[in-house]
Amino acid sequence: MKKLTGILTLAILLLCGSCEQLLLDPQPDNTNAENFDILWEVMNERYSLFDYKKIDWDSVRNVYRPLALQAQNDTELYDVFAAMLNTLRDGHVNLRTPFDISRYLPYLGEPANYSFDVLEQNYLEDYRITGYLLNQEIDGVGYIHYRSFATPILDSELDIVVDRFKGLPGVVIDIRNNEGGDPANGLKIISRIISERTKLYSYQLKTGPGPGDFSEEKEVFLDPDTENPKFSGRIVVLTNRTVYSAGSYFAAYTKALPEVVLMGDDTGGGCGVPAGYDLPNGWYFNYSSTIGYTVDGLNFEGGVPVDIRVEMTPEDIAGGRDPILERAIEYMKTGR
Repeated sequence: MKKLTGILTLAILLLCGSCEQLLLDPQPDNTNAENFDILWEVMNERYSLFDYKKIDWDSVRNVYRPLALQAQNDTELYDVFAAMLNTLRDGHVNLRTPFDISRYLPYLGEPANYSFDVLEQNYLEDYRITGYLLNQEIDGVGYIHYRSFATPILDSELDIVVDRFKGLPGVVIDIRNNEGGDPANGLKIISRIISERTKLYSYQLKTGPGPGDFSEEKEVFLDPDTENPKFSGRIVVLTNRTVYSAGSYFAAYTKALPEVVLMGDDTGGGCGVPAGYDLPNGWYFNYSSTIGYTVDGLNFEGGVPVDIRVEMTPEDIAGGRDPILERAIEYMKTGR
């Protein structure tokens, strides 16, 4: 039985947040001022990345609180809250209302380094769709495209693609434009690569109201899957800046695996596990509650750096070429 020790679950975080709110007595008033103050104060006490992002949250309060008090309706108040939260530049921080959801998209303005149209038209041909794993043999190399960690992977599906690529020089795992989802899906893949118990990453949890109130750093280990077939040969993982959250965690795991090369562009980050809180007016907001570290100690909120950087220019896309995939195939065959 595979075991993952030390991993932090979102369900526990959310449950803790909900329990604390049940203890609030008396219930706060549903006013602009009260809603703003609760939003600001909860973020002040629980958000984990102020130091990393070099943000003076007190100064942010001074700017946005007067604007919140002046808001004449829910839309105006929402706009103020959303603008304040977006100063954190964190894709895991958002405000959810009946009429809109605020969001920060860390990949905007970054080079795409990806085109599914180019892949489908010029490389994949009659690819197989095994569950949510698109797979094909390209120029004698195995290729898997996994476009969302929100979509589950079954052991039986991994069995199929592992068996399909048996005897080839290796496998390219393409997670470009994968914005995250459930990290457990990535762990299933990693368990088919490792051969021994392996430390994958570590984390700290924000535990108190002070800026330095964090848990001790906790290490996360994964045991190999000893019951099912494993990937063989070289492994290359392709990433770009749109890879986020669980996608970045998957990229971070590869830093613990010397047999895996990360190629393309750095991921978009998103190392903080999201937790949430309800405001008196019924709105709900998420915040990052942890700091994640690669095995070499890097806080990867800003992204996991690639081992081999390759660009895909607009001219490449117009010409129907994917230099990142082509470089991965070259590495598979030559080892360099």
